[in-house]
Amino acid sequence: MTTSGRSTGPGVVEVVDVAALGESMVTFLPSRPGRLADVPSFDRGIGGAETNVLCTLAAAGHSARWVSRVGADGFGDHLVETIGACGVDVRFVGRDPHRPTGIYFRTAGDRATDAHEVAYYRAGSAASAMAVDTVDAEALGACRVLHLSGITAALSADCLALLRELTKPRPGRPLVSFDVNFRPGLWRDGAGPEVLLELARRADLVFVGDDEARAAWGLDGGREILRALPGPRTVVVKQGADGATAYDRGDTRPQEQDATAGATGYDRGADRPGQQDATATSVAAPEVDVVAHVGAGDAFAAGFLSATLRGLPVRDRLRHGHLMAAAALTVPGDLATPPDRDHADRLCALDEAAWGRLRLGPGWTTRTADGAVQEGRTP
Repeated sequence: MTTSGRSTGPGVVEVVDVAALGESMVTFLPSRPGRLADVPSFDRGIGGAETNVLCTLAAAGHSARWVSRVGADGFGDHLVETIGACGVDVRFVGRDPHRPTGIYFRTAGDRATDAHEVAYYRAGSAASAMAVDTVDAEALGACRVLHLSGITAALSADCLALLRELTKPRPGRPLVSFDVNFRPGLWRDGAGPEVLLELARRADLVFVGDDEARAAWGLDGGREILRALPGPRTVVVKQGADGATAYDRGDTRPQEQDATAGATGYDRGADRPGQQDATATSVAAPEVDVVAHVGAGDAFAAGFLSATLRGLPVRDRLRHGHLMAAAALTVPGDLATPPDRDHADRLCALDEAAWGRLRLGPGWTTRTADGAVQEGRTP
């Protein structure tokens, strides 16, 4: 691999279930509550929307690949080693000798209400230099699902051009999953809403919070969001603790790829999804004893994508999303150990009444030595 992240070996890049492009940063979490100005020491971790999704999918048994750039520094080493240790393919992460790895600091107090203080040091980072000619297009195309987020589009003009290239309609394109992830602070020029709407319209599967859609686009409710997004086959509108609704215009199951061609078989074709009526499926979120909200949206996307890769019905995709989110909500950091597949499938199979009584607390995803499920306060 060169410093650009390109593979120098012969042959075709191995097809994985999910590939993602995006910046991951080293995070510093205070050792005690208080203002950043008052905290004497910090614990190191990692954070990044796309890598949160990939690490969760890898833990759930899927093959995952991260494509990005980091600095040729110790923080870059930490990110690549830590994410690789989660089972994610990191061979296509380029090292930039001229730009640093991004880092950020956040407060520990009031994280459950998301009232926290954050200081980012990512301007001019190695990831902001990602461009069409600095990442490996083959590595991003050799997958069943390509997962992207609006955060990457905000990093630089080159990053936006790269996302426009990756979301361009073309034969054999992987199923493109796009999480809007509207972060107003990243869009100093005010262009964010327009850019994110453009990218979301070019995706096949879109995740967006109802609060995000209201703040970015002035849209209120799932049907308004759906009308504004005529292109995607599936639009998932997240409603926080109230649950989520998937508006499905057609089959979004990624097809098995031809490993020699790198194609999914997914064809947007002449039957444009915007011309089809959408079926709405709503699933309430289980009650959760929340430790911290950090990473819940990424975990939800991972659960939904995992179930999509398995060809499960839309209701179960939403339920798996909620269960992955509940795993993240019941730990203090971005990443949580997901429930094993049998455990999650059993909970997803509950009838409506039992699902409605479900309550999940810290430790609910673990098993005892004899294999008994520990479900917190589940029925």
